[in-house]
Amino acid sequence: MMYINDFNTLDPKYSEITDEISRLAGLCASAGVIDPALYTQHKVNRGLRDLEGNGVLTGLTDISEIQAFEYTMSGDKIPMDGQLYFRGYEIKDLVKGFIDEDRFGFEETTYLLIFGKLPTEQELEGFNNLLAEYRSLPTSFVRDIILKAPSLDMMNTLARSVLTLHAYDTRANDTDIPNVLRQSLLLTAVFPMLAVYGYQAYRHYFEADDLFINKPKGSLSTAENILRMLRRGGRYTDLEARILDIALVLHAEHGGGNNSTFTTHVVTSSGTDTYSSVAASLGSLKGPKHGGANIKVVQMFDDIKKNVRDWDDEEEVANYLKSILNKEVFDKQGLIYGMGHAVYSISDPRADIFKTFVEKLSVEKKREEEYRLYSNVARLAPEVIGEVRQIYKGVSANVDFYSGFVYSMLDLPKELFTPLFAIARISGWSAHRIEELINASKIIRPAYMSVSGRHGYVPLTERAPTERI
Repeated sequence: MMYINDFNTLDPKYSEITDEISRLAGLCASAGVIDPALYTQHKVNRGLRDLEGNGVLTGLTDISEIQAFEYTMSGDKIPMDGQLYFRGYEIKDLVKGFIDEDRFGFEETTYLLIFGKLPTEQELEGFNNLLAEYRSLPTSFVRDIILKAPSLDMMNTLARSVLTLHAYDTRANDTDIPNVLRQSLLLTAVFPMLAVYGYQAYRHYFEADDLFINKPKGSLSTAENILRMLRRGGRYTDLEARILDIALVLHAEHGGGNNSTFTTHVVTSSGTDTYSSVAASLGSLKGPKHGGANIKVVQMFDDIKKNVRDWDDEEEVANYLKSILNKEVFDKQGLIYGMGHAVYSISDPRADIFKTFVEKLSVEKKREEEYRLYSNVARLAPEVIGEVRQIYKGVSANVDFYSGFVYSMLDLPKELFTPLFAIARISGWSAHRIEELINASKIIRPAYMSVSGRHGYVPLTERAPTERI
């Protein structure tokens, strides 16, 4: 059996930080410091947010909308229960619709986001058949691209695979809408395969587990195929598939202002190809401040479960949450992960939807005690945050609070948590890429003000050496 060391991918020269690099890093860091006062002086909206934390308006979209406030006749802004709309349809209504009608919803949601309307029964059947046709990779792609170059990071594997698919597309650089639509649907169909097969390669070569490759089945939904491909026997319960499907729907889109979707707009505006645009968005989503938050939630709860003796003792749970906020325990960053959101204050509608199904799954998986712990933290954390931080604008559980718990109950590996986000969000990225191509005529180019001083040229032989840092 061949293991990862046989591939010679762990060459120390690619990861060693030498003394010289450390010295140069100090020089680099000192050169990169900008006085924080200058940002205020020049009225810079850091992170594209104003002084109140609101996003700076940089574009228009017809794809989705987030509503977290309502306005009085006098213009006052009042927090409200969060609402999320896909093409004008409230997310709670969409989820209720396909659950009441007993069908999977991710494919229907993808159709809505890309084409701007809910499909008829015939249109949905045709769309599902089209995705099924696209659920295949080029000959020997799994063997030559995925299995021969396994990675420790599934998001990097996914991005590399997407970029490699460019080489198999004879119209890779064509940005006409019909061609971009074809590429978008192709990537939507194969993302689950790229992610799951990348994980199988990782598991085999890095953890010495048996290698198995289950092919997707055309008649199954995206959620069903993910579970089928990931599990050795391809078995899953209907509840498992239904809840994973809901997770994909809830993560498919979230306004145009999130980091990875904004990346889609920025990169698309340069005129680049679909594969490069999607790879850039994957790079954004990989960041722990964006797509990796649910992993931190799971890690935090693992820590809580180890250190809180009685999960039903509200006082003990609250005191430990205070210790987390005071940077005394867990990762000492002072954050209760999964609590709060940049836009929502009273509630995140995605978390509200998730919560109704989490309890059902916890019963099936016999993990009711953990569910009660999550519920206790969700209820107590806002009070603790308000007390410790003196913040009373409203804090609630966000979608990441529950999604990690759901994925763990589905026996999904942590390595796939963020790729699952990508499998869902490719729907939103595709819609936004097409919208950008249709409506934009200029490359997105933000302004940066230089605060550098002026210097006279110094001949090489007269320059003073850099002090050791």
